Amino acid sequence: MKYMKLGTKPDTFYTEEAVRSVMSDVPADLIIQVNGTKYLLHKFPLLLKCGLIQRLWSNTDNETSQLVSISLHNIPGGEAAFELCAKFCYGISFNLSAHNFVPAISAAKFLQMTESVAKGNLITKLELFFEACILQGWKDSIVTLQSMWRQSGWLDEHRIVQPCLNSVIEKILAHPSQVTWSYTYTRPGYPKKHQRKSTPKDWWTEDVSDLDLDLFRSVISTIRSTRKFPAALIGEALHVYACKHLPSPQEIQEQAQSFSVQMDHTLSKHRHVLESIVSMIPAELGSVSGSFLFRLLKVANCVGASPSIKAELVKRSGRQMDEITANDLIIPSSTNPQSHDISAVEAVLENYLAQFHRREENGRMMVSMTKVGKVYDSYLQITARESTLSVSKFIALAEFLPEIARQEHDGLYQAINIYIKEHPELSKEDRKKLCRLIDCHKLSPETRANAIANDHMPLRTIVQLLFVEQERSVRASSSKEAYAIPSLNEIVNARIAQDDAKRSTDEREGGYRQKESVAGARGEKIRVAPSPSPSPSPSPSPSEAKTEKDREENIGQFGGKHKTK
Repeated sequence: MKYMKLGTKPDTFYTEEAVRSVMSDVPADLIIQVNGTKYLLHKFPLLLKCGLIQRLWSNTDNETSQLVSISLHNIPGGEAAFELCAKFCYGISFNLSAHNFVPAISAAKFLQMTESVAKGNLITKLELFFEACILQGWKDSIVTLQSMWRQSGWLDEHRIVQPCLNSVIEKILAHPSQVTWSYTYTRPGYPKKHQRKSTPKDWWTEDVSDLDLDLFRSVISTIRSTRKFPAALIGEALHVYACKHLPSPQEIQEQAQSFSVQMDHTLSKHRHVLESIVSMIPAELGSVSGSFLFRLLKVANCVGASPSIKAELVKRSGRQMDEITANDLIIPSSTNPQSHDISAVEAVLENYLAQFHRREENGRMMVSMTKVGKVYDSYLQITARESTLSVSKFIALAEFLPEIARQEHDGLYQAINIYIKEHPELSKEDRKKLCRLIDCHKLSPETRANAIANDHMPLRTIVQLLFVEQERSVRASSSKEAYAIPSLNEIVNARIAQDDAKRSTDEREGGYRQKESVAGARGEKIRVAPSPSPSPSPSPSPSEAKTEKDREENIGQFGGKHKTK
C-alpha cells in the first residue's frame, strides 16, 4: 500500500467540550458546523483554499458579529473528510492513502479546492496521487473501489471507478509469472510467502471478492469476455465470493427467527447475492464443484429464492451428483428448519437419472451411478432418524434409486435397520415391507452375519438370509471362506423362545391375548425338516398333510432368488 505525505506542520487540532479547535495565538473567527461536530477555525487559511467557503463567507453579514457560522452538513465523507481538507489549508501534516483518498477528493471537490482558487491546491495533489500510486498498485485500486462504493455523495465517480476497474482487470489478465505485487491468499494448505515456488492462477480471487457485488460482476464479466481463463477459474472466484458474502444455511435460519423488518432486508440482500452468483456460473460442466452447487441450493431454500433459480440449481446439481457426499444432500426445509427437504433431493436425483439415461451407459457412467448409489444410501441412513418420516415415504425414497445403482445392499440394510430402531412403534407388516427392499444375495458376508443376529429383523428375512448363507457355503471352495453362523434350526428355536418369553411377560401384565393356535401354526411353518427316524412314519392326517405342504412351499420360496419389489 502506497502513501503520500501532505503538509509539514504538527497536528494542532484538539477537542474541548465537543468542539474541535486549532491551537493558535490568533482567536478563531469562523465556526464550521459539520453534522454533529462544531469546528472553531480561522477564515484566512480556509478562504485561501476553499472556493465554496469564500462564496458562503461573502454572503454572510460579517460586520455585525466577530464569529461567522457556516453549515456544511451535506459534505461528502462527513467530519473526517472535512478535517483532512482543513488540515491541508493549515499546512498540517497527514498521510494520504487509498483508505482516505475517496473521502478526501470527494470533500475537496465539494469545497471547490481547485487550481483556480489556489495554485497547487488539494484536488490537483489528489489526482496526481491517484495516477501515480493508486492505479499502479493492486490493493490500492481494490481499496479505492471499496471506498467509492461506501461513499455517499461522491462526484465524478466514472473518473475514479472505471480507471480502477481497468487497472484491476489488467493485472488479473497478467501471467502469474509477472505478478510482483502483494496479494491476499489464505487458502488452507497454501505455503507461506517465503516458501512459495510460483504464483497460483487464482491469486486474485480473494482480493476481488472484497468488492461490492456490482463491481465484482463487472470484473468477472470483463475477464470472461476475453476467453483467456478456463471456466474452473471463474468458478473458483465465484466460490470465494459466495463464502465471504453468503452465510451458511444454519446461520440464516438462526437469523430468520427474529422475524424483524431488518431480517427481511438481510434476506433480500442474501437473495440478491445468491441469484447474481448463480447467473454468473459458467455453463461448462465442472466449472464449480457439486458440493458448492448443493450449498447454493440450501441457501436458496433458506432465503426464498425464485423458482427459476432453484430449478437452475437443481439442474446443475443433478449433472454433478456423483461429486458430493451424503451431508450435501441434507437440505433444510424452507418451512420447517427441523426437517429436510426431501422433494429437492428427489428432484436433483431425477435430473441426474435423466442425464444418465441420455448418455451412453459406458463404464465411466456405471462407476458414477455406483458412487451415487452409495452416497444416496448414506443419505437414507441420515433421514431414517427423522421421527416424522412415514414408512411409505421412506420406502418411496429407497425405491427412487434404480436397482442398477446398488451393486450391494449393505448401505440400504443399514438405513432400514436405523429406521426400524428409530421407529419402535412399527407393526410387523411394516417391518416386512421394509425388509422386502433388501436383496439378501447383495449383502456382504459380514452384513449378513450381522442381520442374522439382529433381533429387529423379521423372522422371514432371517430365514431367507440363512438360506443364502447356506448356498454360499456350499459354493465355497474351502472351509476358510465359510463364515461360522448358527444353523437354521438354532435361529428359529431362539426366536421362538424369545417370542415365548415376551408372551409370558405380556400374560403377567394382563395385556396379552391368547395366541397359542397361531404360535403352534407358526412353529410348524418354520420347521425345516423332520428328524430322521429309522422306523416308518404313520400316514399324516389331512390337516397335517396340508401343514406339511405349506411348510415346503414356504421353504421353497425362501430358497429361491429374492425379489426386491
